[in-house]
Amino acid sequence: MKNFKKLIVWQRSMEMTSIVHAIIKELPKTERYTYRDQIIRSSISVPSNIAEACSRESRKDFKRFLRISLGSSFELETQLLLLKENQIMNEQKLDSAINHNTEIQKMLHTLLKK
Repeated sequence: MKNFKKLIVWQRSMEMTSIVHAIIKELPKTERYTYRDQIIRSSISVPSNIAEACSRESRKDFKRFLRISLGSSFELETQLLLLKENQIMNEQKLDSAINHNTEIQKMLHTLLKK
């Protein structure tokens, strides 16, 4: 069993959930119900599945949960890109969040290769 709290990718994904909550607060009221729940769910799924991966005994299970986490990260990226493409929010804030998320994806890819 690994201590997931020591993993930088877990720490960064926890930061991402805070970034997402700040983004959600800035969504126009007309768009909150369209995007809010899905964006929050996918952002929370990333660190949650990293933590669950660390509880697994087998390497196969560990990788499976990391892949789920990676999938949630790509889902989150898609939602952020939709906000950007539809000019729903400040582009700079979204770009910053997308870049942060890309870092997490790279770390997950690296962890999966080890």
